[in-house]
Amino acid sequence: MPTRPALRRCALLVLVVLTLAGCLAPKHQATAPTSAATTSTSDPALARYYDQVLEWTTCGEEQCADATVPLDWADPEGETIEVALRRVPASSGSPVGSLLVNPGGPGRSAIDSITFFRQVVSRDVLAAYDLVVFDPRGVQHSTPVTCVDPAELDAITAWVPDFSTDAGIAEAAERNGELGRACLERTGDLLGHVDTQSAARDMDVLRATLGDEALTYLGFSYGTELGATYAALFPERAGRLVLDGALDPTLDTGQVAAGQAAGFENALRAYVADCQTGAQCPLTGDVDAGLERLSTMFDRARAKPLPTASGRPLTVSLAFSGVAAALYSQASWPVLTQAISTALGDGDGTALLQLADSYYGREPDGTYSSNQNEAFTAITCLDDRPSADPAQMRADAAAIAQVAPTVGEFFSYGGASCADWPVPAVPALGSYAADGAAPIVVIGTTNDPATPYAWAEQLADLLSSGVLLTYEGEGHTAYGRSNRCVKDAVDTFLLTGEPPAAGTRC
Repeated sequence: MPTRPALRRCALLVLVVLTLAGCLAPKHQATAPTSAATTSTSDPALARYYDQVLEWTTCGEEQCADATVPLDWADPEGETIEVALRRVPASSGSPVGSLLVNPGGPGRSAIDSITFFRQVVSRDVLAAYDLVVFDPRGVQHSTPVTCVDPAELDAITAWVPDFSTDAGIAEAAERNGELGRACLERTGDLLGHVDTQSAARDMDVLRATLGDEALTYLGFSYGTELGATYAALFPERAGRLVLDGALDPTLDTGQVAAGQAAGFENALRAYVADCQTGAQCPLTGDVDAGLERLSTMFDRARAKPLPTASGRPLTVSLAFSGVAAALYSQASWPVLTQAISTALGDGDGTALLQLADSYYGREPDGTYSSNQNEAFTAITCLDDRPSADPAQMRADAAAIAQVAPTVGEFFSYGGASCADWPVPAVPALGSYAADGAAPIVVIGTTNDPATPYAWAEQLADLLSSGVLLTYEGEGHTAYGRSNRCVKDAVDTFLLTGEPPAAGTRC
């Protein structure tokens, strides 16, 4: 069966039980959001989308609607698809506009995560704005990408590729090609149009139909790339954008892989150092010795998958996915310690498998909570097509191993993932400067494993109006899970348009 590296582009933002736990003047002020928007467009072919009236219905405690957008933005008079929205009306009863939110992935369902966002976004912001979440094209509640059944997806996530030979690399490319062909057969033409640029164009339709003259947006992880792409395409309509856990959209897949490998290696070192302060830590010795113990665990799972209570064996691919999932939030480190203890002590992979399942959204009954895994691959293979040359991938893997000796192998040979994908990649934008845009707040966490801090620095520099806000801590993303300093800075920006002073550190 086809395989997908555990982490290849921008790792999925885990929103399950693992989480919830003096400077330069601003470049210029933001335009205040307004509900008195001009929603029409001068292009007659686009008017049907920009002028549509959303039909909101009651969905539990929220409101639901579907927006119609073109399947192919190059052919707006052709076939259409739906983008699903869910709204929490402003608690004040008098919203200043809508706050659009995306959790990242790519492929994560914002609609399924709305309860999380109702807890993360502060009460003052929820009073001022209608909170609106949406699933981008191809994702879950919108017109979705569909590829394989749950049993086939189990095989994909568990499979251990052999990249030691050209034949093994070719087999990995062929298996991913099989996945792509299955996606094309079940999804149809949509598979070639789930790229980030198309999703950003959809966001401008959402802005218009929600009645906002400028977009107010909170994007996490891959959602920062989506927000930066929107700003690049529509700088004059970019209002108060907050990009948390930033990804530099100009990085190619190889650079992303190297950055994430180093990020997870550093996060793992921090975790091991913290673990060793406790009496029950199975990773004894100094930090390097503890990392060696983890490498031993991976080697055992590679040689012979560990048994689990479910009967599904824990392969080395699943073992790493379980470890990686727990590194997204420092609050989940005790769970990881317990999982590693049983794997090393009893040879039981049950707890690590549960962590891996949480990462992939696998339910206890064998179903998957969303199509995030299939959408992830479909979107990333459209956005960037890395080199599939074996010699180049080996050279890249050697470089990654230097900065990430414990986990580097799990970030290598990404070129095999998209080499035989059945639809062509989308050309990159020429610039992401977003000249003329209002201030855009970019948040970076100093030891973020999935989106390394350097990427936030790069994105803030890349955007002509970028303002960097730094959280000094562990874990992936900062707003709603770090400290009062970050919360107050973001809330002030969303409520008043005043960005934090450049260089602010929390």
